[in-house]
Amino acid sequence: MSIEQLRGALPDYAKDLKLNLGNVLQSENLTAQQLWGTALASALAARNATVIRAIAADADAQLSPEAQKAARAAAAIMGMNNIYYRYTHLVSDKEYASMPAKLRMTVIGKPGVDHADFELWSLAVSAINGCGMCMDSHEKVVRDKGISRDGVQDAIRIASVVHAVAATFDAEEALAG
Repeated sequence: MSIEQLRGALPDYAKDLKLNLGNVLQSENLTAQQLWGTALASALAARNATVIRAIAADADAQLSPEAQKAARAAAAIMGMNNIYYRYTHLVSDKEYASMPAKLRMTVIGKPGVDHADFELWSLAVSAINGCGMCMDSHEKVVRDKGISRDGVQDAIRIASVVHAVAATFDAEEALAG
């Protein structure tokens, strides 16, 4: 299934998502690698098999194998980090935040692609997973590495639409039960 077929499979009540899915996958502020890596990492974070397969199929033509692996790694590592750091940020006992995480996360330092791109994908996944601490950290890095606010906004728009499309497919699958 392609993204175009995915758009066509969305129910009528999700017409805005159909339009948005087509629009957010075009950006003057992101490179093709940044855009498609964001879309792939976001699909993986949103966890709907139909959405993952459609975006992965279209991203395959846009991303090198190294970039595909790095986008997958961003979704994987942030799946762990977002839970851990969201906890340390939200729990009342702030001593947890000063304790070493003792979690392996070397892929962040050596992602196999441009570090700014990997950080952008990590930011998008962090937005989906709702970790404010991680969003702040990754947003600062990508801005320091030259990605504009417009580029950041485009990445977050991709994450939000991909997540909403995945949630819609999850809901439709549950209702069809």
